[in-house]
Amino acid sequence: MASGQRVLVTVTGSDTSGITAALTEVLARDAAELLDIEQVVVQGQLTLCLLIDLGSQASRGEPVLEDLLFRATQMGLALEFVVIDDAGLGDDPERLAITAIGDDLGARGVHAISSVLARYDANIESIRQLSGDALRSVEIILQRPEDPARAAALRADLVAATADLDVDVAVQRETLTRRSKRLIVMDMDSTLIRIEIIDELARRYGVVDRVADITRRAMAGELDFEASLRERVALLAGMREAEARALAQTLPLTDGAPELLRVLRRLGYKTAVISGGFTFAAQTLKDQLGLDYAYANELEVKDGVLTGEVLDPIVTPERKAELLASIAAREGVTPAQTIAIGDGANDLLMLDAAGLGIAFHAKPKLEAAADTSITAGGLDRILYLLGLHARDIAQALAGD
Repeated sequence: MASGQRVLVTVTGSDTSGITAALTEVLARDAAELLDIEQVVVQGQLTLCLLIDLGSQASRGEPVLEDLLFRATQMGLALEFVVIDDAGLGDDPERLAITAIGDDLGARGVHAISSVLARYDANIESIRQLSGDALRSVEIILQRPEDPARAAALRADLVAATADLDVDVAVQRETLTRRSKRLIVMDMDSTLIRIEIIDELARRYGVVDRVADITRRAMAGELDFEASLRERVALLAGMREAEARALAQTLPLTDGAPELLRVLRRLGYKTAVISGGFTFAAQTLKDQLGLDYAYANELEVKDGVLTGEVLDPIVTPERKAELLASIAAREGVTPAQTIAIGDGANDLLMLDAAGLGIAFHAKPKLEAAADTSITAGGLDRILYLLGLHARDIAQALAGD
């Protein structure tokens, strides 16, 4: 063998303790340099890969491989090796993390995703299941397509390929900041909770149809967010404050919200709700869920009744983004280490300002513009996007 030749050794078979120790003992004894090592066990079956440099002495190569083969055979393992061309050992390329989440993922989902990756000539480095016993989430790490335009189009093609399978697909750059997020901010209405506060207040006060008409006009582009908010709140003039506050005691949390926040707190995240809704509800959620920050709109109250006015400053889409940046600066967190979650167009600027913007059960406009989206299941599915395994999540929830 040639001087300094690199060889990839692959060992497979039933997993038992001591395999890695036995094989690396051979390498140490024969003075072969270990350049890389990776191991995976699936259902008790081991695959162990060792990239070794056989050194400067040409005669050393065959004895090392013979000794490895002999030791592997003794342990009931199969061993194969291939010589690695030095031309393939350049700088590490940029990488992408593909996360697929869905109850119906299965073979069809993995096939749909891998077929798209094959069309892009993507080099898959690793695939691992995140969801425990059932195949509901997988993470695929691959080399990023060299053409930026093709890389940008990849998520759209993946989403299209899995659209009929109820599978959500996220595409993120596989960088240090992906796994070192430190701040998560959430919209409140239809995100952290399952209702729209102003609609519920309007229903209790008997003006729900009039409020719905203003909402329709806003969605049609006839009113901006601030104008529509002020016009809807004006219809609540005369409502007793106590009746409004009573609603805050029965807010229906979105599935998975408590679990998401418990795990993130265990990981040291700072958490916030930034809402175009109202402070009496946001503050209740802050206390109930242990959030670090809560920002929302303040309804004016006089003599125990709502005046129909909103106090400045209004939490507009622009202010949502500003508050995200302000909290991050206060906590010493970079923008790349932030996550924002929302469901409507008024969350777009906040999601755009975050390192990872997630559209959750969102309107089509936001879903198309966000970094990724969750269209089914609860908020706790977001933990998979952070690369957490179901085992890690269960341990965090158990307090271990």
